[in-house]
Amino acid sequence: MKISLAQRRARLGARHRLAARAATVEEAVDSVVALHATDPASVYLSAWARVQDVAVSDVARALYEDRTLLRILGMRRTVFVTDIATAAHVQAGCSFDVAARQRRLLEKQLGSQGYPSNVADPPQWLDEVLASVENALHARESATAQQLADDEPRLRQQLRMSPGKPYESIGNVTTRVLFQLAAEGHIVRGRPRGSWQSTQYHWSPMKDWLPDTTPAWPGCTPDEARTELARRWLYAFGPAPASDLQWWTGWNAGQTKKALSGLAVTEVSLDGEPGLLRSDDLDPVAEPAPWIALLPALDPTPMGWQSRDWYLGPHRPHLFDRSGNIGPTVWSDGKIVGAWTHRSSGEVAVRLLEDVGTEKTAAIDAEAARLSDWLGEARVVAKFRTPAEKELSG
Repeated sequence: MKISLAQRRARLGARHRLAARAATVEEAVDSVVALHATDPASVYLSAWARVQDVAVSDVARALYEDRTLLRILGMRRTVFVTDIATAAHVQAGCSFDVAARQRRLLEKQLGSQGYPSNVADPPQWLDEVLASVENALHARESATAQQLADDEPRLRQQLRMSPGKPYESIGNVTTRVLFQLAAEGHIVRGRPRGSWQSTQYHWSPMKDWLPDTTPAWPGCTPDEARTELARRWLYAFGPAPASDLQWWTGWNAGQTKKALSGLAVTEVSLDGEPGLLRSDDLDPVAEPAPWIALLPALDPTPMGWQSRDWYLGPHRPHLFDRSGNIGPTVWSDGKIVGAWTHRSSGEVAVRLLEDVGTEKTAAIDAEAARLSDWLGEARVVAKFRTPAEKELSG
């Protein structure tokens, strides 16, 4: 069975709510399984691109008041925003593995890179500090990293990172300990300390943060969770090679194969390359009406696949930084056609990387003006600088 390029792009536009916007933030998040949240602004801008008449307050309400969405450390050691059920699958299927790897690394660093001295017994020290911090957070109900360091002074233990390198640095272990507790599913990032673009959060115990109706966390086995994540990902991002699923989740080859073995999948041809579709999702998706979208840096659509040529074309050098992070992009009918940035003046400036015609150009300019109006007095500062974004920023 062959799947055409046009069909892949039709599925992207329809399934990712870019050709027809969702009614709620929750629907938009569900459509792409999870929103990237390493850059807090991306969560709001990804929602803006997919939800009708959305406001910043709508996203914040879902995250912090209704708590229908959860910010969680998951796939590839990256922070995402998902619904509660998906978060449980991410925790069991990805986060526990991340936690185990990071714990081994942190113990090694405590024993060899401590400053001014190493920790004598890293596993015991870390056990004690993790328990102490979690107890302090339960006592406070919600706290900042600084407040927790006041309660547990051992959080000020320092590490010498990248010793001997030009970028060597010395820093407290606070963030690493909170990272560990979050990866293990014990604590969660709550409200930001500042604006919706802030990267500093109040932390809360996971069991206190989740709605009362949530079952025991996470409530599923790793194998069950991985199969469910594979099922969801294939609907949102399929057809695609299994290697794309493996990259997106951060699983190894064995975990990916086992997750897919729990599903009925059909092998298809993607321009001569093998790909997979769920066997219950073989009917073609109707081609949507022409559409354009302005997506933020690290949006889940361009970051959903490792094999990107079918929607990226020749534009990779302009749109990615050296670490593989994509910047803000302009889309037309399922492919990337340009880049954008938010200037200090408030203007959303666009650079097209290919000729899309007069009508499309006008529609893109109108969408840029709409985004500028929506942002108002806020300014989106790029967290990851790409060549196109730097050029546009001036």
